[in-house]
Amino acid sequence: MSYLAPSEFVSKLVDAGESKIMMSTKDTLIRAYMAGATLALAAAFAVTINVQTGQPLAGAVLFPVGFCLLYLLGYDLLTGVFVLCPLAVWDKRPGCTWGGVLRNWGLVFTGNFAGALTTAVMMAIYFTYGFQTEPSEVGAKLAGIGVGRTLGYAEYGAAGWMTIFVRGMLCNWMVSTGVVGAQVSTSVSGKVLAMWMPIMLFFYMVFEHSIVNMFLFPTALMMGGEFTIGDYFWWNEIPTVLGNLVGGVTFTGLMLYSTHYKTSPKRNVASADLKVAA
Repeated sequence: MSYLAPSEFVSKLVDAGESKIMMSTKDTLIRAYMAGATLALAAAFAVTINVQTGQPLAGAVLFPVGFCLLYLLGYDLLTGVFVLCPLAVWDKRPGCTWGGVLRNWGLVFTGNFAGALTTAVMMAIYFTYGFQTEPSEVGAKLAGIGVGRTLGYAEYGAAGWMTIFVRGMLCNWMVSTGVVGAQVSTSVSGKVLAMWMPIMLFFYMVFEHSIVNMFLFPTALMMGGEFTIGDYFWWNEIPTVLGNLVGGVTFTGLMLYSTHYKTSPKRNVASADLKVAA
């Protein structure tokens, strides 16, 4: 499937990070908007499958279709640029600064949220016949998810907040590995396979993904979920974003960069053996 060696695809990741930082505001917002909208629709698809089949694994197996589509179309998720943009700064690419990284992250967050919220409104209309009926079974399920993953964490106080943060870290370890997967092959089939595996894992394990949650919780509120916007941000979105950032930068970006791009000199075994013999 035209597999690229790690040293080759990590170089492409650094190039991608530079491209994201230097991208215009218009292009950044449009690509982020469509990424958020597409991933949100995939989340609605997966929850619908879970409700209709009673098999969470089925939803996890099929959810990655949205992730694959958005990356094949060149759109951007916050969880992806968390990993890509710092690489260009570490590599001291011209014009790439931490200010540029923060600018990109802010624009992508805004675009992702707007896209996910747009899909949330459309799906809420879909689940309620334009808010004229009670939510469908899927809508009611989403309302329950919203309550469980805000107030459910709040019951445990600081330990609940820490749990969301850790779930966010684990999530973007896998999601950012999916972003890397888009670069490990030059064929569509190879890219899709490499992206599919880690995304399926994160979704089935119910890790916390900031952009998926931008869809789930606004939809849950519109479906009658008994929690507040403040609950959503404090008991989910904020710790999830921070966990996504730490997990993606450390477990994926920094590790790949430090061992496959900035490699250390090889050991001189022959010289070492001579010193021992002497």
